[in-house]
Amino acid sequence: MKDPVTILYVDDEPINLMLFETLFNKKYRVITAESGYRGLEILKEQPEIQVIISDMKMPGMSGLEFVQRASTLFPEILYYILTGYEITHDIQKSMQTGLITEYFQKPFNMDMIDESITRKLSVG
Repeated sequence: MKDPVTILYVDDEPINLMLFETLFNKKYRVITAESGYRGLEILKEQPEIQVIISDMKMPGMSGLEFVQRASTLFPEILYYILTGYEITHDIQKSMQTGLITEYFQKPFNMDMIDESITRKLSVG
């Protein structure tokens, strides 16, 4: 049996971290981080991470800033942004350049996220 895909979910809201882990841990190995800074530390410790989903609005470092930093170190990872707001020019530009694979709006739709990851990684 194949090892499950490892997802790093970054969000400054503890309830969102708990909800995401609860919803996705049946199919994926979920690691959570409460900030972009912690996310970067975890990436260095966990080379098996294949997918990153980050909240957009976080104190200290936005989701896009985190993704930009992480992708320079780990370009092979799939990056997604979650936002509680409308798509911004920066998110749109990041999708066009391939920095992020896709963005999802909060409250997130579990099936949409799962479908995108499955399609991009061809996971069964």
